[in-house]
Amino acid sequence: MAEPCPPGGIDPRSGFCAATRTFHSLRPSTELPPDSLPATAAAYAFSSLSSPLPDRPALVDAATGIAVSYPSFLAAVRSLAGGLWSVLGLRPGDVALVVSPSRIDVPVIDFALMSIGAVVSPANPASTADEYAHMVALSRPVVALAAPEVAAKLPRNLRCVVIGSDEYKGLSSAGGAAPPPPVAVKQSDTAAVLYSSGTTGRVKAAAVSHRNLIALLCAHRDIRAMVDKEAAEAGEEPPPPTVTLFPLPLFHVFGFMMMLRSVAMGETAVLMDRFDFVAALRAIERYRVTLLPAAPPVLVAMIKSEEARRRDLSSLIVIGIGGAPLGREVAERFAAIFPNIELVQGYGLTESSGSVASTVGPDECKAYGSVGKLASHLEAKIVDPSTGEALGPGQRGELWVRGPVVMKGYVGDDEATAATVDSEGWLKTGDLCYFNEDGFLYIVDRLKELIKYKGYQVPPAELEHILNSHPDIMDAAVIPYPDEDVGQLPMAFIVRKPGSNLTKQQVMDFVAKQVAPYKKVRRVAFVSAIPKSPAGKILRRELVEQAVSMVTSKL
Repeated sequence: MAEPCPPGGIDPRSGFCAATRTFHSLRPSTELPPDSLPATAAAYAFSSLSSPLPDRPALVDAATGIAVSYPSFLAAVRSLAGGLWSVLGLRPGDVALVVSPSRIDVPVIDFALMSIGAVVSPANPASTADEYAHMVALSRPVVALAAPEVAAKLPRNLRCVVIGSDEYKGLSSAGGAAPPPPVAVKQSDTAAVLYSSGTTGRVKAAAVSHRNLIALLCAHRDIRAMVDKEAAEAGEEPPPPTVTLFPLPLFHVFGFMMMLRSVAMGETAVLMDRFDFVAALRAIERYRVTLLPAAPPVLVAMIKSEEARRRDLSSLIVIGIGGAPLGREVAERFAAIFPNIELVQGYGLTESSGSVASTVGPDECKAYGSVGKLASHLEAKIVDPSTGEALGPGQRGELWVRGPVVMKGYVGDDEATAATVDSEGWLKTGDLCYFNEDGFLYIVDRLKELIKYKGYQVPPAELEHILNSHPDIMDAAVIPYPDEDVGQLPMAFIVRKPGSNLTKQQVMDFVAKQVAPYKKVRRVAFVSAIPKSPAGKILRRELVEQAVSMVTSKL
């Protein structure tokens, strides 16, 4: 392990220790349960609930209004856990693939699996048969629990229980009569295998431990306590019980972690089968949603939508932004239109089990463009990708993080694990970042996605923020376009506002006025939609292929 920072060596503003070249969290230290205590993430979440149980719904189906109370949810988890144990014969360490849109059954399945020490492996229901075969080869599940419309795409040699079938219902019936025996699961055991988004290559399977998830739950609990304390000191009422809308897929780390958090905090989760912008606005109005986790494109849509102004969104207190960097221009325009909604920005990875940094409280939330301050129990370094030198505040480099949330490694890929997590436990994020003098973290872009123009490095995210500030642009993405003279050209894919006559030259001129010459957009294509991952990340690989095929088709 690295040498400890000498006493008094940590700058109280930035958290930086000059002696060790390491940034430290300035958040109050979270109390974690002892490592030696056997515990699953599910058991820890349930132990956090009040007694008697919360009198609000645990889960609500946004489309139908069907609600599940906390007593019913816990009973459903126990019954299914019993069936998974006695009928399917699942044991601690066994992996189960869970493939379904975000329906009420999914949290029940996830918690039931974790409660008996089995490993949850949630997968995208929109994946192809080849992609499922790749996931199965990595995580080696013994069974799949799948939605009816997905089951046929799974490998035939994998046992599959169709969610909602008589066989599935029989698991809960059997489990109700024979609950599973108590199991001693170590916190270091794997709780979930989460698939990375694969925006730049094939997906990898990250093994996340119960300890990783418990550490995140402890941090969320302490943040809530801090917010309540600040409200009390200001003579204000504490925030109302949180009602979270889940446009996020539950198979993605952001949705998976937010669901775990919602249950542990005794809150209400409103689930959407799939994301639909207008349906999300309706759900916020109907269910008096207070928290909306979302990617930046949702904010852009709200800014430009007349529907968003017509709906009663007065219950909405916070929008939690993750999945991609949020530009200052978009944040400021949003705040001008929706002044009563707080934008909480955060940053995390599949490999960090969720949040690494976030803004807390109204003052921090005004640091537009930043993803906030380092979460408790975490250390970070900013490392020069060329020299390996650890850098100080204000200097850009690759972000490395270390702490109890860092994954165990990639399942079935020791080479990728060794390249991502070093022998001292530092997770190399692959993101170009910097900390400012006040300890706020800023994400510049993915290192692999920087455009190399004549030896200069151009961050696509910077150009996308500028493009999205144009009133006639609904959405935008910038990619590296191969060019034999300069290496790569910045190329913009643009979704125009309906009825707009915006031209390619106008797009290029708009950007050129705001950037150095080497950052200019050199090519433009108009498209109907930008391809994105379920978490809202731009699938640049698909756009590069599309751009190259455009030229090939003209030859």
